Amino acid sequence: MKVKLSRIFMYIFLSVAAFLSLFPLYWTAVSATNTTPDILAASMTPGSQLIANFTRLLELSSLGRAFWNSARNAVLLTALSVSICSLAGYAFEVYHSKAKDRLMSVLLLSMMIPFAAIMIPLFRLMANMGLVNTTLGFMLPTISTAFLIMLFRQSTRSFPREMIEAARIDGLNEMFIFIRIYIPTMKSTYAAATTITFMAAWNVFLWPRIIMMSPDSVTMPMLISNLMAGYVTEFGVVMLAVLIATLPTILLFLFLQRYFAEGIMGTVK
Repeated sequence: MKVKLSRIFMYIFLSVAAFLSLFPLYWTAVSATNTTPDILAASMTPGSQLIANFTRLLELSSLGRAFWNSARNAVLLTALSVSICSLAGYAFEVYHSKAKDRLMSVLLLSMMIPFAAIMIPLFRLMANMGLVNTTLGFMLPTISTAFLIMLFRQSTRSFPREMIEAARIDGLNEMFIFIRIYIPTMKSTYAAATTITFMAAWNVFLWPRIIMMSPDSVTMPMLISNLMAGYVTEFGVVMLAVLIATLPTILLFLFLQRYFAEGIMGTVK
């Protein structure tokens, strides 16, 4: 009887947690189909203004350009960041030394520095390098992060060293071992790192707002901010833009979710 009661309470708790997690997405989707008065009246039912809101969104903003800029920036940054950080994490653990431990400690300390403290020096550096309004200027400050290096380093600790030694005995070079043995074995960690990096790159607002000065460089978070900056805010249009901006990260997480938990825990199969 106690087991049944505990199971019932567990299901109730999980149901409430699922509802609280999914309700903001439902509210956004419903609001995207309603007018501003309906949204302010807290309407919980879908409306008939989806096409009208989408047409108005195209009139007020360059939706296609903003979506392409966000997708390009996020994909390029994710690919480069995961590649570089995985190489660094692999090297930190496989070629372990006390000097590398001290260097890793310095990298971890850098996570405590808020971005606002380095924002102005970063912009001046990018300006001196001529990288303002460029994709490279957007990517360079976050192309390698201490968190991802630590994630790959911790996961590499559970990587079978016997596989590396056997490959070396067979005469394989280190890069071949990394590409053909390490990467396929660590796919769960790569999935977790890809999800985290893509979501961060897609949703980032402050740095693109500073480094991307051209109207042609607007991203989805910047587009949503611009829609909210007018004298009159059309909330149905804003909610539709938020819904469109949310879909890529949701689809990526659903596609990689089976590996995500394993990658965060650092397990290797």
